[in-house]
Amino acid sequence: MNKEEMRQCCLTIAGSDSGGNAGIQADLRAFHAYNLHGCTVIASITAQNPFGVTGVLATPPDLVGAQLDAVLGVYNIRALKTGMLPSAAAIEVVADRLMSHPEIKKVIDPVMIATSGAKLVGEDAVEMLKKSLFPQAEILTPNIPEAEALCGGKYKPEELALKLHEKYGAAVLVKGGHGENDKADDILCDKNGMMSVFSGEKINEPISTHGTGCSLAAALACELALGRDLAQAVDGAKAFVREAIAASYFVGKNCGVLDFARSAVRRNF
Repeated sequence: MNKEEMRQCCLTIAGSDSGGNAGIQADLRAFHAYNLHGCTVIASITAQNPFGVTGVLATPPDLVGAQLDAVLGVYNIRALKTGMLPSAAAIEVVADRLMSHPEIKKVIDPVMIATSGAKLVGEDAVEMLKKSLFPQAEILTPNIPEAEALCGGKYKPEELALKLHEKYGAAVLVKGGHGENDKADDILCDKNGMMSVFSGEKINEPISTHGTGCSLAAALACELALGRDLAQAVDGAKAFVREAIAASYFVGKNCGVLDFARSAVRRNF
């Protein structure tokens, strides 16, 4: 069997979520919904549920590197996504290993700021992201607060996308779900600086939205692994996540999870 006959793989480099809503677990559920094999590099272990994070243990950078060495060049990895990377040292290890694999499409989700507004990583980690990982990205996927932090001020989403593209050379998708209106419009600035708007209505009172950012980046990696062009990939990933939110279900008292399986069925995967 040659490489083209092998099943495509996606890689997630992120944190583990004990509740299974976000992080590595959400990424794997998205990969499997797209019928892709998922490989993992666990950058941190978290104790969390939809109501908050109560503990974080960072994986030692040398073990992050060992996990990368174990999968890169062995599995048929067509695309990857990163999530929360806990330290500058871990980011440096990831960037160093990925530099040798330009053939892999890289979706870099700069997980920096929680929905509550709390900072999730230190300034040294943010600087290392900017220096070593952002320039390797096929696409960056910040939400609006993260994009504003990276640009150093409040701007229109289109301006944020363009500023980040011009600075790092990557395509940029500024996610609009943090906006205060009824729209969930995402702004894409492609590698040529061309702008596109991907519109969507917010779902009223969904059972769950925990992990949507992770899931969008994971779905985007899947779309790219399957050979979609960037605009098709963004459109497909956005539709996949919206369906998953709409079909979310309870797994505990006031505790819900996105339904990737039903989303996959609805989209004829």
